[in-house]
Amino acid sequence: MSEETTDEIPQTLPLDAWHRARGGRMVPFAGYHMPVQFEGIMAEHLWTRSSASLFDVSHMGQLLISGEEVDEALEAVMPGDIAGLAEGRIRYSLLLNDSGGILDDLMVTRTKGDLYVVVNGATKYDDIAHLHEHLPEHITLNHMDEQALIALQGPKAVDALARLSPGVEKLVFMTAGAFRLGGVSCWISRSGYTGEDGFEISLPASAADTIATLLCDQPEVKPAGLGARDSLRLEAGLPLYGHDLDEDISPVAADLGFAIPKRRREEGGFPGSDRIAIERAEGPATKRVGLIIEGRQPVREGGTVVDADGNDIGRVTSGGFSPTLQTPIAMAYVPVSLATPGTPVTLQQRGKLFPAKVAAMPFVPHNYVRKGA
Repeated sequence: MSEETTDEIPQTLPLDAWHRARGGRMVPFAGYHMPVQFEGIMAEHLWTRSSASLFDVSHMGQLLISGEEVDEALEAVMPGDIAGLAEGRIRYSLLLNDSGGILDDLMVTRTKGDLYVVVNGATKYDDIAHLHEHLPEHITLNHMDEQALIALQGPKAVDALARLSPGVEKLVFMTAGAFRLGGVSCWISRSGYTGEDGFEISLPASAADTIATLLCDQPEVKPAGLGARDSLRLEAGLPLYGHDLDEDISPVAADLGFAIPKRRREEGGFPGSDRIAIERAEGPATKRVGLIIEGRQPVREGGTVVDADGNDIGRVTSGGFSPTLQTPIAMAYVPVSLATPGTPVTLQQRGKLFPAKVAAMPFVPHNYVRKGA
C-alpha cells in the first residue's frame, strides 16, 4: 500500500486535535496534516515490534462497491480473484492501466452484499474517478468519507483489542467482520502494513477520538506516527505506492505476482494482461529486490545502482536504517541478472559509493496470525 505527499493545502483528519494534544509532530502528507512521530521513530518502531501501536490511517480511501454482477465488473478493472472471495475474507489486489502499470494497490473485502475496498490516500480521488469511468453505470460506488480508519499493530494488539471487543481474537490474517468497540459499531479486519499481527478498524469519524483514547488507555498501546510506520513496512518488505510502485512498473517487476491468481492469469481479460503474460514467460527487464548495505549510512530513495563503470543500472525506491536489524536496508529495482539474493551491487548517493548485497525479503519475518484462537 502507500502514500505520497502533495502540494495541496493539507486537510484535517478526525484525530488531528487528538494527535496534537499528545505531542504528535504534524507534517503534510498525502494531502492531510498527519503525525510523523510522538516519542520518536526508533522508540515507536521498537514498541510496535514488542507491544502495540495505534496508527491513524484515516487519510486512506474507504469505498463500498455493490450492484448486480459486481464481481465481474471489478475483475474487468483489476486482476484479483474477486469471484472467489468468500464473505469476511480480504484480498490484496491492484488497479492497472492498459499497459500493465500499477495505478494503485488496494485491499478488497467481501461483506454482506458489498465489496469494501481500501485504497491509498494520495490516489483515492484518482482511483474513484478511474472506477467511475470503467465500471458499468449500474454499479454503485460509495466513498465512505465519514468513516475514520485506525490501525492497531503489534504482537499485543490482540490482547488490548480483545479486552474491549471480545471475539476479535478469532479473526485470522486477512479476515474481517462487524464488531462493537466502546459501544460503537466498527468493521474490524486482522490486517495491516507493518508485518506485525494487528487490526485495522473502520469506525464513524465522530467516534474516532473516543475510540483512540480508549485503545491508548490500554497498557499495551501507545500512539505512533508515519515515521515508524514507514520503517516497519520497509523491514516487512512491503512496497509503498508512489515510491516502490508506479504507473510504469508492472506487478511482475514489482514481485507482486501473488496478486494475480492462476485463474486470472490463464483467463486474462484485465488491463495489461498481455504485458503481464509476456513478462511472466520471458521475465521482466528489472525486478524489485531488497538490499542490505554495508556500514551505518542509509541509501534512500533517489540513490542509484551503478555498474563497474559508474553507469546507472538501477534505482533505489525506499531506504532507511533498520531499528530491528541495526543496519541500513533498502528496496531497489535492478536488472534481473542481479536479482538473486547474495549478489553484490554498488549504490551511489550524492557522489558516494556504498557496497551492498541483494537480500531476500521480508528483512524481518512477518508475524501474522494464520490460525484462530
